[in-house]
Amino acid sequence: MRILHTADWHIGQTLNGWTREHEHRAFLDHLRELIVTQRIDALLIAGDVFDGINPSGEAQRLLYEAIAGFHRANPRLQIVMTSGNHDPAQRLEAPEAVLAALGVHVIGTLRQGPGGVDMDRHLIGLRDSNGTLRAHVLSVPFLRASDLPGLQLGASGGAEPAVTAAARALHLAMSEAAVARTNGLPLLAMGHLTCAGGLESEGAERRILIGGEHAVPPDIFPPALCYVALGHLHRPQSLDGGRVRYSGSPFPLSAAEIAYDHGVTLLDLDEGIAPRHISLPRPVAMHRLPARGAAPLAEVVAAVAALNLSPETPRNAQPFVYLSILADRPVTQIRAEAEALIEALALRLAGLSIIRPESAATPEAPPPSLADTTPEDLFIAAFRQAHGQDPGSAHLAAFRDALSEV
Repeated sequence: MRILHTADWHIGQTLNGWTREHEHRAFLDHLRELIVTQRIDALLIAGDVFDGINPSGEAQRLLYEAIAGFHRANPRLQIVMTSGNHDPAQRLEAPEAVLAALGVHVIGTLRQGPGGVDMDRHLIGLRDSNGTLRAHVLSVPFLRASDLPGLQLGASGGAEPAVTAAARALHLAMSEAAVARTNGLPLLAMGHLTCAGGLESEGAERRILIGGEHAVPPDIFPPALCYVALGHLHRPQSLDGGRVRYSGSPFPLSAAEIAYDHGVTLLDLDEGIAPRHISLPRPVAMHRLPARGAAPLAEVVAAVAALNLSPETPRNAQPFVYLSILADRPVTQIRAEAEALIEALALRLAGLSIIRPESAATPEAPPPSLADTTPEDLFIAAFRQAHGQDPGSAHLAAFRDALSEV
């Protein structure tokens, strides 16, 4: 039996106003091919299917078109999809009755009753191509404070933080209830959270805070779980000897992810639980110029020229570029020149940073206390940081007028 683990699709994401739909379509097409060529029996999607809690009609249509395509490619495919912190949990569950007819299980919220978690809903049997039950997956969506049993925010004096203790208790209770039902078959789990020791990305991942805690140790997942399919961290990585794994995002969602080897994770139960990373082709190139630090505009222009861009590339397939430029004249002038340069090329601007040389060379001083500064001083400092020059008399006059009305 073969299982594919993926997460963090973020359908509907935009980058500096540019849609990522072309990349999502390319990824989903490639995923459909993998389902066929790798003879996949079950697809686990561990959260952040959408990029926001109010996905557009186009984003939802793209998801459901993909699911229909997966089903046509393999009518016996089982799909288990859980929610992440970006997802609209109840909206994700809304079409569940229709999706269930296609073998799709959608777990957006944790369902609990007087007897605890509804295991009939959260424990899902996985069958191979012959219809034989081969494993079970414990489907845990993104957890909120109200989902954690006995959580007392701010409690202290325990052996570990209150959130960690509550998350540990929940996973232990669910695992014990699951083991009683699985008759010795492999038990997997899904989740969407940050595990301590995982490498985070800057720019696309939000730190999930519950009671001041944003990470839990991987040992909150009991040993009875032979594999834990996680979402939230966008870098593919394994913890706890490979038993706990992030499949990562399918392509870069921010500048921090440019160097990642994006892909999905394959599990072959016939060969034991040994996750194997499958790299995915990158639908659209993404560059940071320069690769590190910042450089004068002339050097950045030369680096752009070295990309050998093709003017025939369709707009939605043109590379993304992040520019980091050292300021040697007013910031507004540099910004205008850089944006005009990009507009004339087969390139899309994902981000533009303009850094004054003194800012790059010296560490940032701590902000002054409110007792040691004035609103006008703060305005002048912010204006300098944004524009690389002092505000003019007209700017100061406008600020004073605004301040007088507060």
